[in-house]
Amino acid sequence: MRYQAILFDLDGTLLPMDQDHFVQYYFREMGKVLCPLGIEPKALTDAIWAGTKAMVVNDGTRRNMEVFWDTFARRSGKDPAVFRPAADGFYSDQFNLARPATGENPLAVKAVQLAHEKADRVVLATNPLFPMTGQITRMRWVGLSPADFDLVTCYESDGYCKPNPAYYVDICRRLSLEPARCLMIGNDEGEDMIPAGSLGMDTCLVTDCRIPSRGEPWQGRSLSFAGMCDWLAGL
Repeated sequence: MRYQAILFDLDGTLLPMDQDHFVQYYFREMGKVLCPLGIEPKALTDAIWAGTKAMVVNDGTRRNMEVFWDTFARRSGKDPAVFRPAADGFYSDQFNLARPATGENPLAVKAVQLAHEKADRVVLATNPLFPMTGQITRMRWVGLSPADFDLVTCYESDGYCKPNPAYYVDICRRLSLEPARCLMIGNDEGEDMIPAGSLGMDTCLVTDCRIPSRGEPWQGRSLSFAGMCDWLAGL
């Protein structure tokens, strides 16, 4: 079977990481850029988390970017116009200082190349909580670029987030895909496997940085990243 599309998660899948460790680096470096503009570290952290949670429950009526900055303003009492330009610059520059919180993956490029051989489209289905500059910076850490994908989800373009199945439905709508003819590859049972699988997508859980579901454990296909590459090659 040739897939219409193969979708890859980024964090913990193509890009190895422990999310808690990465978040510590992320907030530390973001604080160095934004706090001097007039916000206390705790207030900044609270506002970012509030904006993130608002994006996760976004219903698609607005872009995630709008939801984030509106929530940031309400929570912090600060004008986003002061902070957003600096935040945009952060993701293409100082965000690289969080690189030590992630791992190496010499097979990432190979996996994407294999996906192009096995599918008509290849999607970077990374949760659209970051601007495109942030997605690009992180994919570069494993030798990838937007040119390697037919679609990269980000907070400027998307109005849903994982684990909402509507996130995957929207990707299929934008690329005219049938879910049953797509494959989702990810490391998070609750955000990648369960919602994608609920739509009829084929799925493959990458176990190197596995994040278990809070409910029933995932019972589907589970492979190491190297094993997943071997499986893709054999399709």
